[in-house]
Amino acid sequence: MTTTPVPRRRSRVPRGRLLLLALGGAAMLAGLDAALLRLGAAAPVRSVPLASVHGVLMVYGFLGTVITLERAVALRSGGSRRDSWAYLAPAACAAGTVLLLAQVAGLPVPGGRLVPGLAWILGLGAFVAVYVAIWRRQAAAAVLVQALGAVCGLAGIALWTRGLDVATIMPWWACLLVLTVLGERLELARLAFLARGTETRVVAEVCAVLVALVATLLSPAWGYPALGLTLGILVVDIAVHDVARRTVRAPGLTRVMAVSMLAGYAWVVVAALVWILGGPALSGYRYDIVIHALTIGFALSMVMAHAPVVVPAIVRRPLPYHPVMWVVLALLHGGLAVRALGASYAAEGAWRLGGTVSVVAVLALLGTVVARTSVGARPGPRAVPTEPTTAVVS
Repeated sequence: MTTTPVPRRRSRVPRGRLLLLALGGAAMLAGLDAALLRLGAAAPVRSVPLASVHGVLMVYGFLGTVITLERAVALRSGGSRRDSWAYLAPAACAAGTVLLLAQVAGLPVPGGRLVPGLAWILGLGAFVAVYVAIWRRQAAAAVLVQALGAVCGLAGIALWTRGLDVATIMPWWACLLVLTVLGERLELARLAFLARGTETRVVAEVCAVLVALVATLLSPAWGYPALGLTLGILVVDIAVHDVARRTVRAPGLTRVMAVSMLAGYAWVVVAALVWILGGPALSGYRYDIVIHALTIGFALSMVMAHAPVVVPAIVRRPLPYHPVMWVVLALLHGGLAVRALGASYAAEGAWRLGGTVSVVAVLALLGTVVARTSVGARPGPRAVPTEPTTAVVS
């Protein structure tokens, strides 16, 4: 990737976007506190109710708000003011976070899961509508894959609102994250060097994943191995065609992004193998390995990979490269590796240590983004990519 110095302009950061990002950040911080509680480690806030909502805060409160916000920005920037309705998706996801945290704090928010759940259902419903609008502009396989991921997310939060156990519906939450990212990577592969017929094959593989996903509820004994097999095939297919295989040889920020992506794909394969070889993983260490391979190993690694493109698009500030990004990446995947190994051998100390390191890594990622974005906002020249580093369908 070549770069060209251009003068930097100070752009006013939209306050609404900052508010939504702040609420997404609040969900992340609450979710990380809950993670420490579940690990049995020292946590700033000691709350049993908070520990019980760790998963939904991280997936729908944090990642859901950020992902839907990025899509809303993409739709709005590629359309007109009439497309501002797309911000309903991140706004509703952020509202769900506020309502749930209010319940955790003991405020009089009635209804249990129903009230925050309905907010998240509204947010994911609007998210699906965003992809319908994008499809009308660009009827592409990549858009379809992302739209199906949004449908999985909508179904997953609806099941949670009805009271189903989180372990049972977690594959639906995971498919929201996995298919959203894979759709974006498919789009970039198509722009780069995708062979004819690959998109059709990938869509067929996604449909197979959805069939297996439904089967995990109807017949877990064969549904989970089927989900592992189909998901593994899909991810390997996308990884083989991902431009990250080329850009990993580039220097600086481009290499950090590529390594983050390739490492993310590897963790999905780990989760797929656990399901293929062991069947349903609904509790204990096997469940812990699967779910964190998908959420930390894949989703958060992809967040780090796409942050240099997504963050500037949202806050109108560049995110310059710094070698500390390698430290954050090493902490993220090193902590997860220690956690997985500790879980594999039922070594509680190693498991707790690895989980705590992962929490530190996510906080370090947040701090790095904030610090580097602030540095990038100073007057002076900056480097701008002259070729795309991720796909933004708009």
